[in-house]
Amino acid sequence: MALLEVSGLSVQYGRVSALNGVSLTVPEGRIVTVLGANGAGKSTLLRAILGAVPARAGGVTFAGTDVTREAPHARIARGMALVPEGRRILISLTVEENLLLGAHMRKDAAAIRREAEAIYDRFPNLAERRRMAASCLSGGEQQMLAIGRAMMAKPRLIMLDEPSLGLSPLFVSRLFSLIRELNADGLSVLLVEQNTGKALSVAHGATVLELGRVIMSGDPKTLAADPRLQAAYLGEGAAAPSPH
Repeated sequence: MALLEVSGLSVQYGRVSALNGVSLTVPEGRIVTVLGANGAGKSTLLRAILGAVPARAGGVTFAGTDVTREAPHARIARGMALVPEGRRILISLTVEENLLLGAHMRKDAAAIRREAEAIYDRFPNLAERRRMAASCLSGGEQQMLAIGRAMMAKPRLIMLDEPSLGLSPLFVSRLFSLIRELNADGLSVLLVEQNTGKALSVAHGATVLELGRVIMSGDPKTLAADPRLQAAYLGEGAAAPSPH
């Protein structure tokens, strides 16, 4: 069953076309990655799915409901969450205050506390620093906090925008292990990522954007073997994605 269906989505900034007829599907419980160079429209796609930028044409269906004209807060309430590029952590707040911001639309205080503790169990570094300002965190720890904050909204779909950007190789490996773990727990994932090899290694499906248009989509192993993708994004000798 499709959890998210994007159909012919177009977005325009003034006279500039940022997305032009983009379609993709995220099946329930799967990881789909969106690849492409800077300026391809990847971040705009995630923002349009969440409703943060208006669609000029096309539509977004989530869990069987057309949400194309719904506001972002309504889509979040339905189970969408976005971890934006650059993490957007409020560094003047504590780690815990940042984490609890993700639950600001919820009223179930006891459940919120349990879930916060579960996130601390998953990320011990955050637990140790929960009372400290978020400015004390490394880039990798801030990314974990941003993902934890999104999880506090109890999403069915998490959208990750360039989550490995600026992270050390060790944190990149931890990040992609985390994405697998979250997916194994039943969370659907839409992943925008410039680390093409890593993204294809965790994804069940992939879409490639170029100048706001879909130029390739399908099975990650098939795309990884495509000479065009290898030349543009993978480089020679790139590892093929591992089987699921």
